[in-house]
Amino acid sequence: MKLSAFDFDLPDNLIAEHPVPNRDESRLMVLNREKQTIEHKVFKDVIDYFDDGDVMIMNNTKVFPARMYGNKEKTGARIEVFLLRELNRESLLWDVLVDPARKIRIGNKLYFTEDDSLVAEVIDNTTSRGRTIRFLFDGSYDEFKKKITELGETPIPPYIKGLRDVVPEDEERYQTIYAKEEGAVAAPTAGLHFSRELLKRLEIKGVQTADVTLHIGLGTFRNVEVEDLTKHKMDSEQCIILPEACDIVNNAKKKKKRICAVGTTAMRAIESSVSTSGMLNPYNGWTNKFIFPPYDFSIADSLITNFHTPQSTLLMMVSAFADYDFVKKAYAEAVKEKYRFFSYGDAMLII
Repeated sequence: MKLSAFDFDLPDNLIAEHPVPNRDESRLMVLNREKQTIEHKVFKDVIDYFDDGDVMIMNNTKVFPARMYGNKEKTGARIEVFLLRELNRESLLWDVLVDPARKIRIGNKLYFTEDDSLVAEVIDNTTSRGRTIRFLFDGSYDEFKKKITELGETPIPPYIKGLRDVVPEDEERYQTIYAKEEGAVAAPTAGLHFSRELLKRLEIKGVQTADVTLHIGLGTFRNVEVEDLTKHKMDSEQCIILPEACDIVNNAKKKKKRICAVGTTAMRAIESSVSTSGMLNPYNGWTNKFIFPPYDFSIADSLITNFHTPQSTLLMMVSAFADYDFVKKAYAEAVKEKYRFFSYGDAMLII
């Protein structure tokens, strides 16, 4: 399919700047692929679609405070440094994005504290905005990570960042309640709708959860710039699937129970490690899996996801899972019914 097939008119006022007061009370659109029906619910009603023995696969990645601000040596110019990926723990090497990039060259130093306890030196250019930096810090690695956490800012998505400042609620709400493994610069937003109460109700009903880890990078928000989707390359992201998760998922699959991927990142993780017999394999590595129509899914038979922006890779995956025409119809209805879109927006369940 072509990029232009995934364009649609999205009014600016439907892009959610803030989350709803209670996590599980966002709106929920339910798409039934077999019946081709659309229902309008509240997210906590999701429990009605799952039974004893069903499995929800959740991405337990944890967002870290990746956005920092430093001052360039000599000039004192304020520079935003967005931490993308740790390259080497021992030498504190990181891939980052800098803004404004034109001011930052190899050899420049950036100062993050008044006492110069945390300094970074630029050692390479990677892209127009990308740099590799080496942090200069006199202390243990744990002390370094603590300092980063103190100085860093919750990396709310770029489109929100352009509309408002980070507020205290973002630190909690731009994080799933089951976040565990630190390493993401963006939240697995389908999971933001789960409250502790809802998870407990699902547990009491006998619905199992299986954790996978996919550390989301900024590629989630990167525009697709080619009309021919086969030519688009996804950024690689670290993916970890432990044997325990595979056992839970594969046992449920053998018993023909419902298996739900909570979010496109969970779906991308499990589709990155499938056996020839269609079972989930353990995995520890990197994935640049790009899913768009047509695509045959191997593991999950249902999906929880948010409403995505036009021409996004997320919308393409959803269209592959639920059928392009059905998703197009559902999105038209979502706009008409004023559903809230993207990271802090409403949810969709596809069964």
